[in-house]
Formats: sequence, C-alpha cells, structure tokens
Amino acid sequence: MGVIRAILMVLFVLVCIALTVVVLMQEGKSNGLGAIAGGNSFWEQNKSRSAEGKIVLATKILAIAFIVLALVLNLNIF
Repeated sequence: MGVIRAILMVLFVLVCIALTVVVLMQEGKSNGLGAIAGGNSFWEQNKSRSAEGKIVLATKILAIAFIVLALVLNLNIF
C-alpha cells in the first residue's frame, strides 16, 4: 500500500507544478479598448479554439485532478 501512496504523491506534486505553470501562462482578463466596442469580436467568438482557450481547458482539468488527488490522499486508505 505504501507504493500506491508514493505514486499518488509524486503524481500530486507533478499536477501541482503543472497547475502553477499553466496558471502563470494565462493572459490577463482586461478588455482594454475592446470593451468599448462591446467585446463581441472575432477573437472573442473563437477563443475556445485558440491557444488561450486550450490553456483555460488545461487549467480546469488540472484543477479537478488536484482536488481529486488531494481528497484521495487525505482518505488514508493507502
């Protein structure tokens, strides 16, 4: 059982590091002058297909993995 806990702990540390890097890679959410025009530009409509959209998706996935691993490691069954 100690081996499983060690593997989960290493995975948890890797997820923590990856989550930190991905969050720091995100751009600011300020609209600047784009807010004056309503912010409904081509860039806003296709944001999910851009690199920024993929970074946001990676953040969500890593955050869920972080929470799940934290809960599993806290159960003390391993």
